[in-house]
Parts: sequence; structure tokens; C-alpha cells
Amino acid sequence: MYLKALEIQGFKSFPDKTVLNFGEDITAIVGPNGSGKSNISDAIRWVMGEQSAKGLRGAKMEDVIFGGTEKRSQVGFAQVTLVLDNTEHIFPTMEESEVSVTRRYYRSGESEYYINRQSVRLKDVTELFLDTGMGKEGYSIIGQGKIDEILSAKSGERREIFEEAAGISKFRHRKEEAERKLERTEENLVRINDKIAELELQVDPLREQAEKAKRYLVLRDELRLLEISVWLENLDQLKADARKLEADFRAAEEERDKARAALDALYAEGEQYSEKMREKDLEAERIRTESAALEEQIREKESAAAVLESTIAHNQENIDRAAAELAEAESRSGGLARQAEEQEARVAEIDRQIGELHDALAVLLETAQAMAEQAGGAQTEAERLRGQEAMAVAAAADARAELAAAEAEREQIAERREAAERDKAAAEEQLQSARQEAKENRRRLEDARDEAEAAANVITGHSLRMEERKKKAAAASDRRVQLTMDAGALENRRRLLAEMEKEYEGFSKAVKLVCHGQSGLRGIHGPVANLVKTDGKYSLAIEIALGAGLQNIVVDREEDAKAAIHYLKQRDGGRATFLPLTAIRGEELREKGVENEFGFVGLGSRLVAFDPKYQSIIYNLLGRTVVVEDLDCGIAMARKYRNAFRIVTLDGQVINRGGSMTGGSTSRSAGVLSRAAELEQLTARSAAMQTQLAEARQAEEAAARELAASQYELETAEVQRRQAEDEVLRLEGTKGQYDLLLRSLEENVENLTGELESLAGRLEDNAARSAAAQEEIEKQEAAAADLRAQAERALSGQTELLEKSGALTEEISAKKSDLAALTAEREATARSAADLRTLCADLSGDRAQKEQMVETYRRNIAEAEAEIGRLEASLEALASQGGTFRQRLAAINDEKNALEAERTAKNRAGQEMNENLLNLERAVAKLDQRRATSAMEEKQILDRLWEHYELSHSDAQAQRIELESVPKANRRIGELKRDIAALGTPNIGAIEEYDRVNTRYTYLTDQRNDVEKAKGELETIIGEITAEMTRIFAEQFKLLSESFQTTFQELFGGGQAKLELEDEEDILGCGIEIKAQPPGKTLKTISLLSGGEKAFVAIALYFAILKVHPTPFCVMDEIEAALDDANVTRYARYMRTLAGRTQFIVITHRRGTMEEADVLYGVTMQEQGVSKILTINLNDMAKELKIK
Repeated sequence: MYLKALEIQGFKSFPDKTVLNFGEDITAIVGPNGSGKSNISDAIRWVMGEQSAKGLRGAKMEDVIFGGTEKRSQVGFAQVTLVLDNTEHIFPTMEESEVSVTRRYYRSGESEYYINRQSVRLKDVTELFLDTGMGKEGYSIIGQGKIDEILSAKSGERREIFEEAAGISKFRHRKEEAERKLERTEENLVRINDKIAELELQVDPLREQAEKAKRYLVLRDELRLLEISVWLENLDQLKADARKLEADFRAAEEERDKARAALDALYAEGEQYSEKMREKDLEAERIRTESAALEEQIREKESAAAVLESTIAHNQENIDRAAAELAEAESRSGGLARQAEEQEARVAEIDRQIGELHDALAVLLETAQAMAEQAGGAQTEAERLRGQEAMAVAAAADARAELAAAEAEREQIAERREAAERDKAAAEEQLQSARQEAKENRRRLEDARDEAEAAANVITGHSLRMEERKKKAAAASDRRVQLTMDAGALENRRRLLAEMEKEYEGFSKAVKLVCHGQSGLRGIHGPVANLVKTDGKYSLAIEIALGAGLQNIVVDREEDAKAAIHYLKQRDGGRATFLPLTAIRGEELREKGVENEFGFVGLGSRLVAFDPKYQSIIYNLLGRTVVVEDLDCGIAMARKYRNAFRIVTLDGQVINRGGSMTGGSTSRSAGVLSRAAELEQLTARSAAMQTQLAEARQAEEAAARELAASQYELETAEVQRRQAEDEVLRLEGTKGQYDLLLRSLEENVENLTGELESLAGRLEDNAARSAAAQEEIEKQEAAAADLRAQAERALSGQTELLEKSGALTEEISAKKSDLAALTAEREATARSAADLRTLCADLSGDRAQKEQMVETYRRNIAEAEAEIGRLEASLEALASQGGTFRQRLAAINDEKNALEAERTAKNRAGQEMNENLLNLERAVAKLDQRRATSAMEEKQILDRLWEHYELSHSDAQAQRIELESVPKANRRIGELKRDIAALGTPNIGAIEEYDRVNTRYTYLTDQRNDVEKAKGELETIIGEITAEMTRIFAEQFKLLSESFQTTFQELFGGGQAKLELEDEEDILGCGIEIKAQPPGKTLKTISLLSGGEKAFVAIALYFAILKVHPTPFCVMDEIEAALDDANVTRYARYMRTLAGRTQFIVITHRRGTMEEADVLYGVTMQEQGVSKILTINLNDMAKELKIK
């Protein structure tokens, strides 16, 4: 086998397709520096799988693609193909005699590998070249790098070459592959164990849930068949019952209708009684109205009678007064009559005496006449004068009589005036008193009316206030009810959270078990979540920051944690993390300036409240966690502080120390801290709401009290209004009585005033009469005196005659005087008698007037008494009528009582019938309800069949089973439901989930077993490979060492060299030391040799390897560059000795090497950056030139 050809296209400095054909001999590739010679060895190395760009003298793999020049553009890919001869089947897996290996690389970074134009993997290419000496780790390509590896001071770096030479690279590769597989297997095993441990936490609960769910499904299926069958049985029974119910319903309806008709008839009859009672009530009301009117009339008549009696009393007083006056006038009148009779008798006597005097006078006159005739006329004048004097005297006497009569009348009038004034004063006083009382009554009436109106206003106000208080009470009641409901809901939520808190809901099984078993364990403080508190706005951030640490259990000492772990192991309770207070230490972040960063909220340890004894725990968990407002702030802070600490945002996003980020959506109320915060808030709100509820109850009670007070005030105001209205009615009646009394008194005062005015007029007339009489007296007496004096003068000088005449005259005068006196006396007496008669008549007239007045008074009294009699008769009639009314009312009441009794009896009968009807109605309603219920139950059964099992009636019939008995089936259904209820809420998905998890668990368990088995197998294989490698390497190392000794002596012309293992106990892992002793020198390690010696020793070692394990071809890239010409010649000649077994492709600048080559390939770079190949076959040239 040998390298037949190399095709290069687009690789490094070979943009064009370039083909190099190689023979089985030595081929030398020559050219100036930078022409691209080494690119040929790089191309061979690259196509055999080299993955290191550095190993290809590049920075990145893209550098292998031709990058273009000033004249040429870059190409899109690099491709290299090796064509190998496989006639000796060095590749046992390949049947072809020629094998081509191609690698193509694109600028996009994609690589393609082909073997015989079929696409393969890099691994396939690598495996193809294993243990052939070729490949990226083989010794088929020897460049300065390989020489450097040999010359390296680190002996361990030389192993690859020896292993490849020993033929254990394939084993090493397989071992490494097996070890990688073992490592992956162990990683898989760890991962599988982790998954199994995780699944173990799930599988048991899921097994329980699945078993519960399966049990539930079994019970549910049995329940399904039983319920369907029972429901159908019930449906059939319901239909049968419905038919019977329909018949019973019709019969009950008919009986009810009969009872209703009878009841209607009884009601009609009772209604008749009620109508009669209403008529009686109307009649009684009418009678009461009439009786009230009658009572009003009686009160009016009694008032009128009282007024009349007062009038009678007044008239009687007037009569008594008039009687007294009449008695007095009668006494005076009797005296005047006697006086008048005496005067009349005196007049008669005077008339007799006058007659006698007339007779005597006539005699005297005759004598006087005679004497007059003797005396002359003087006497006559005197007599005339005397006569006139006598007349004057008589007139004066008459005036005195008139004056006496006037004086007597004046005294009578004055007495009557005094009496009238007294009566008027009394009447006015009574009138004033009555007016005052009437005024007081009117005032009381006004007050009563005002009070009634005020009471009505108060009632209106109380009514409005009562309505307001009713609304207020209703509002208070509604608020109390609402608060009660809210408080109940809040308390239910609080109790639920408290119960969850108590039962450690949200914690793992292990945490629950430890916390519930605290009584048997010592030093348990509880989970971290229960030992810290935080504000609600920080709870999410703190929960995320704590993570699984929320469920870490704080204990006093490590021994307490050990006891708790043992407790969990005993009970198969799962795993938990414990934080001993004596062991955990922590401190807070001390980065300067963090607190001043924008968006900084606080250190996690400072945002929670905790007992100081847990400070180390909290600092350990939260001390180096910073809480920020949002992710932007967190990113800026993380960049600034180079991700030196963990950052958590308020909404739960995390920037981990080192820069990784964790985030996404999360519930703000799902964590235990959120629950604790909510529980605390609910507790506070519950207390506040209880306070509000107590206040609402107090407000409701106060509103109820205010409403009761308003009701009482309203009722009190109603009573006051009724009392005021009654008082108004009473005072209005009293006012009517006062009005009548005042009218009567005012009429009496008016009459007395008129009488006084009349008496005053009469007194004035009497005074005038008295004055006139007095004047007349004085006048007549003066006239008489004057006439007497004239007469005396007339008679002076006639003494005898005069004397005679005087005597006669005196006699005549005496007679005349007597006559005049008598005449005057007669006239006076007659006048006095007349006056007395007149006065008597006047007195009689006054008497008549008084008697008339008395008669009027008596008539008034009689009329009043008659009126009183009529009033009394009317009162008696009214009383009688009132009695009749009362009797009628009593009779009506009796009739009503009788009607009431009959109606009560009818009502009682009606109640009994109504009760019977109600029973019938209830029976009908019950039957109807039962019908409706039956229909509804039928519908419900059909609905249940559909809702529960999505079955129609016909479909359900198909699934019906025969029941031994419905009660027994119902009992079984009850048992099934209890069993199902006892199972709790089954997780049906747990069956599938358990199957999935269990399948996964079983699969992983099997996989673990397989992996453990594979691990064992891999460990066995690795052991076998290691043993085989050890054996082969030991054998080959011995051969290589011997070959190296021989080759060294052959190349160096003497001396000695050897290979030594640094640790023969670790033959496969130890370094390999190369020791050489050139001729004439002491034995020393290779690191102590000169540069040329080192290179020559390395070449000797490579040739020794090629002697023991020749490769199909060997590419040497200027490995002799450090040798002098003599050693180059030795090197070239020795290479020729090996050319029979190995094809050599030598890249060189040295003449000695070129001289030993069979073919020369010249590499030029005529175009800048583009390599070209020139070929010279030295053997052909030697044949042509006949050079041996």
C-alpha cells in the first residue's frame, strides 16, 4: 500500500485543482521558502482528520481556504483527496484495491468527508487510519512539530508516537473511547440515579394516587352500573307512581273543588252575616252620629236652658226689684189718693164755703157797690187789685203744689235710677266676667288648636324621622349582614390558610414528617419559611432568592439533624436539608456603593424579619443576595460589579453569580411566604373587620333603639293629638255657651242702659218742672205783693170810707180773700188733687209700666220657663231619643253579637272547612308538587344519565343490570360513594402519569441496570484493553528499543542509545526517557545533547519505528534541516534502505536528500499567493542519461 495521488483544490495557496501523483519510491518536494511546500503536508494531514487550526499553522479553520490575491478572488471551499493503494488490504474493512479519502470545508463552517465518494463521518475517517501509522496522531507525517515532540523535555508527551509505533493507538483509542463511554456511562448512571431518585419521590405518591385512582375507577364503574340501573328502576317506579299520582291528583282536585264550592257558599253566607254586621255597623254608626248630634243638641239646649235659667233669674231679680218699687209706689199712691180725696173733700168743702162766700160776698158786694157808689171808683181799683193779689197768691199756692209733686216724682225717679244703675253695674260686671271667661276660653281654644296643629306637625316630623330611621336601620342591618358575610368569607379564607400553615401545605413530605414529629425530635426549629417574615411586596423576590432553602429545616446541632435524618430513613419519609445553628455561618455582602445603585431595593437578609438567633442562617441564605426593582436595573448592576453576587428582581427574575440568568413567569401568591404574608394580612383585616362588624352591630342596635324611640314618640304624639282634638271639641262647646251668655248679658245691659237714659230724661223733665214751679211761685208772690201795694195806694185818703170800705173791703177782701183763698185753695187743692190724682195716675202709670215690665219680665220668665219647659221637654224627648238610640245601639250590639256569634260559628265552620280545604289544597299541591317533582326527578334522572354518563334513556337501558333489590343497591351505592369520598379527590391523570413515571422509572431502572452492566462490561473491556495494551506495548517497546539501538549505531557509526520507561509499574501511563551516547561521548539524556544531535537522535528513533512498524507512506517536512551535510547524507541513504517498505514523500531544501530522491516536485509561486507544481522524475532522467 502506498499513496498514489494527492488532489488539492482551494486549499491554502492552491486555488486551482492540483494533482500530485506519487510512486512507491522517494519523492522530494522542493522549492523556495514561502512557495507552499509545507501546504502539501498540511493538506495530507488535514484530509486525514486534523481538527486543530493551529496544527495546520492557522488561526482558524477558515484559513485553510484560499483567501484570494490581488488578481484572484477567494474561493468558497477547500477540498483535498488522498488516493491510497489498498491491494494489500491494509484497510481490512475496505474491499476496494484503491481507497480515496476526501475532505471538503466551506466558509460557512460545514465539513464534508467522503470515502470512495461516499459521505462519511469524521469518526469513520479517524477509525480508518487507526493503527496504520497514518492519521493525525500517527507517525506517517513527520514535521518539525513531531521532532519537537520527540525533543520535548516532557517525556510524557512522547508517548503518542511510541503507542502508534507499538500498534496500540487503536487500543488506546478504544480504551479512551471506552473510558469516555465509561465516563458518560457513569455520568448517565449519576443522571439516571438522580432521575430515579427524583422519580422515586414521585413514584410512591403517584403509585398511591394511581392505586387510589384505579380503585376509584373500579368503584366508579361499579357505581356507574348501579346508579344507571337504580336510576332506571327509579325512573320506572316514578312513571308508575306518576300514573297513580295523576289519578290521585284528579280525585283530590275534584274533592278540593267541592270543598271550595262549599266553602264559597259558607263564605257567601258568612259574607251575608258580615254584610248584615256591616249594615248594623253602619246603622250603629248612623245612630252614633245622630246620637252625637243629639248629644250636641242636648248640650246646646242645656246651654240654652242654662242661659234661660240665668235670664229667668235676672228677670226674677227685675221682678223682685219692680215689685219692691211697686210696693213702695203703692204705698205712695195710697197716700196720694187719700190726700187727693182729702183735697177733693177739701175742694168740695171749699166749693161749699165758696158758695157761702159767694153768697156772703154777693151781699158784701152789694153793700160795697152801694158804698162804692158812695166812694167812687177807687174802691173798685183796689178791689180789683186785691182780687188780682188773691189770684197771684192762689197761683203761688198752685206752683207750690206743682213743686211738691215734682219733688216727689224726682225722688221716685232717683230711686229707680239708683236701682237701675246697680242692676247695670251688676250686669256689666257679670258681662265683663263672662267676656273674660269667654276670652280665656277662646285663648284655651286657640292653645288647644295650636297644640293639636303642633301635635299634627310633630306627628309629621316623627313620621319623617321614623322613615329616615327605618332606612337607617335597614342600611345598618344591610351593612351588618354584608360585613357578616365578608367577615365569614375572610375568616374562612384565614382558617383555610391557617390550616394549610398548620398542616405545612406546600412543604415536602419530609419537611411535613419532621415538623409533625417535633415532639419526638429535639432541637427542631422548623423550616426557614416559617422563621422569616417579609413585606408582601418583597415576598416573591425572597421566595425566589431562597428557592429550595425555604424548605430547609433549622435545628440546634448537627446531632439533631442526624437524628432527624435517621427519623426520615426509618419512615421512608424522603429527603430534607437541615441547617444546624452551630455549623452554619454566613455574612452579608460588603460591596461598596451597592446601596446607592439605581433600582437597589435592599439586601435579601435586610428585607426579612427574623429572630436574631437565626442571623447566621439568614446571612448564609440571603446575605449575598441583592433585591432590585427590575431586570434592567439588575443587568446594569451585574455588569458593573462583574456578576460578583446574586441579584433578584421584585418580580422574581434572577441573575446568578457568574452571569447566568433564570426567569420567566411565576405566581405571586403560590409560595409559602406569600401565604404567610396573606395570612398575616388576613388576620389583621379579620380583626379590623370584626371591629367594623361590632360597630355595625352597635349601629344596628342604636338604629333599632332610635326606631323604637321614634315609634314611641309617634304614638305619644298621636295620643297628644287626640287629647288636643278632644280639648278643642270641648272648648268649642264651651265657647258656644259663652256666646249665648254674652248675647243675653249684652241685651240686659243694653236694656238697663236704655232705662237709665229714659230715667235721666225724666229727671231732666222733673227738674224743669220744679224750676218752673219755683219760678211761678216767686213770680206770683211778687205779683201779689205788688198788687197789694197798689191796692193800698189806691185806697189812701178815704179813711172813713176807706175804713168802711176798707172794713167792707177787708170784709169783702177777707171774703174775697177767703174766696180767693178758697178759690185758690180750691184751685190749688183741686190742682193738688188733680196733681195728686195725676201723680197718682203717674204713679199708677209707672205702676202700670212697672207692672207691664214686671208682666214683661214675668212673660219673659214664662216664655223662658216655657222655653225651658220646651227645652226640657225637648231634652226629655232628646234624652228619650238618646235612650232610644242607646237602646237601639244596645239592640244593635246584641244583634251584632248574635250575628257575630253566628258569623263566628260560620267562621269556625269556615275555618274548619278552610282547614279542610287547605288540607285538600295542600294535598293537591303536594300531589301536584309530587307530579312536578316526579317529572323533574324523571328529567333529573335523564339529565343525570346524560350529564354523568352521556347516555340517553335507550342507551342507558342497554347498560342496565338486574338488581336484587333497589334498597340493597342504594346501600351499595352509599358504600361506594363513601369509599369514593374516603379516597378524596382522585387524580385520574395519576394512572397515566404513574404508568408514564413508572414506565420511565422501570425504564430508567432497567437502563441503570443496563448502564451498570455496560459499566461493568466497559470496565472489563478497559481492563482487557489495558492488559492487551500493556502486553503489546511491552513487547513492541522492547522491539523499538532494540531497533532504536541498532538504528542509532547505524546512523551515528557507533555509540549506543536506549529507551527507558520512567515507571515500569505504569507502563501505559509513564513517560519515556531517551538516552543516547554518540561515539566518543558519555551516555546522557536527549535533553542534554546539542541541537543537531537531538534532531539526528529523533530521526534515528523515527527510522527505528519505521523499521519495526513501517507505514504505507511517510511525509517528512524538513526534518533534516538541523543536520550538517554529512549527517544529511547519512539520513538520506538510510531513508533509501527503508524505501522498500515505506513510501517517502520528503519536503526538503537539502541537496543530499534531493540527490537520494527518485522524483522531484518543485513548488513555485510565479503568481503572487498561488503555488504551482513542477515534476522531475530523476530515475527516468538517469535512465535517459544512463547514470547508475
